[in-house]
Amino acid sequence: MTNPAPTVHLPPMPRRVAVIGAGAAGLVTAHELRREGHRVVVFEREEKVGGTWVYGPATESDPLGVDPSRRVVQSSLYASLRTNLPREIMGFRGYPFGSTGRDPRRFPGHAEVLEYINDFAAEFGLSELVRLGTEVTHVGLAADGKWTVRWKSNAYQLDELYDAVVVCNGHFTEPRIAQIPGIEKWPGEQIHSHNYRVPEPFKGQTVILIGSSSSATDISIELVGVAKEVHIASRSPTDTIGKVPGYSNMWLHSMIDSVCEDGMVVFQDGSMVHVDVILHCTGYKYDFPFLDTNGIVTVDDNRVGPLYKHIFPPLLAPWLYFVGLPWKGIPFPLFELQSKWIAAILSGRITLPTTDEMMADVEQFYKALEESGFPKRYTHSLADYKFEYIDWLAAECANPPCEEWKKQMYASISKTKKLQPERYRDEWYDQDLVLQALEDLTKYRSRGGINGFHFI
Repeated sequence: MTNPAPTVHLPPMPRRVAVIGAGAAGLVTAHELRREGHRVVVFEREEKVGGTWVYGPATESDPLGVDPSRRVVQSSLYASLRTNLPREIMGFRGYPFGSTGRDPRRFPGHAEVLEYINDFAAEFGLSELVRLGTEVTHVGLAADGKWTVRWKSNAYQLDELYDAVVVCNGHFTEPRIAQIPGIEKWPGEQIHSHNYRVPEPFKGQTVILIGSSSSATDISIELVGVAKEVHIASRSPTDTIGKVPGYSNMWLHSMIDSVCEDGMVVFQDGSMVHVDVILHCTGYKYDFPFLDTNGIVTVDDNRVGPLYKHIFPPLLAPWLYFVGLPWKGIPFPLFELQSKWIAAILSGRITLPTTDEMMADVEQFYKALEESGFPKRYTHSLADYKFEYIDWLAAECANPPCEEWKKQMYASISKTKKLQPERYRDEWYDQDLVLQALEDLTKYRSRGGINGFHFI
């Protein structure tokens, strides 16, 4: 009988860590790593920090964004985008997302989120850790157990060695495209929401949006003001098929069955519509073109694995991590707690289970997903256990669980969003919870928190 693999425990000492990406996930990871005494370098290929929150009007020359050789646009923001979470629960625990008067709305626009990220970076001096305009082209295991990170900036290229690597490159860049029978001969235009910015180009056209996510909802509501007709095709429509109440030119359908050479689109219930544009609001693929793990980590139908707790591969623990893979959660607090856990592991303050135990946990998780009927592509969805996951991470880091008022606020907003998707950002019914948030912020400031921030 062989002995079990030992638990993963590191002696306390600072590590040299490469963080790939300077969006919200990369910056808070750098902050938590440095708080633990680690030496951090953050690589960012763009000329600004902020990641996906850096808006630009430019779009890809490939409207679907599926050709890697033509993919140059990082942001997937549309001009009118506002957050779908209120600022009270959206911000980092250690740096509340208050209002500074720039955009006082409770659900602010994307520019306000970028300013919040910039404020966070400035408050904690994170810019000195970031190498802007520096693209990582290769990450691989070196002979001595360290990681080789190859990066380039303009014509300059260099290899460097790091003890650990944290991948924070986001997952809103490489589009997923719906597979539609007959699409090769369909004469209409296709575009992914990655390349949607403003509604004006769709004036007078008949448009079908595929998907039921927040972006599909927002874009469809925006398009009804300029398009001739707007049709929404969803795998699991929650409302009655047919004309959407309150709109004269919007319809909800079952999923597309096929498309025809004459421009017709056929739905699964047999109904048909002549369409000018198919707009894919179908999400994104996880993509790590720079990462070489000798086949240990793979991406299979949008499952990055095998990963323990969505964060690292047991066979490479504790030297390779991913922050921000889960979706259907609350991103910023999630990033913060994941990075706190990582920083403490690298400092030796947290001891992990054995490699065998972590692999068994991963396999049990995959088995439970399969038995529940969840497709593999939903592996990293936190839809049914977002707060359980956050609270588990908090407990591992010896932090308090998520405040109860935040859980209640999330539930209230979710209910309002379902009932009035076009108005939930400006009409809400949880003022008592907003007051609770204000009380917590006041306590935070009294403990030496950031001056000048206040919830509306």
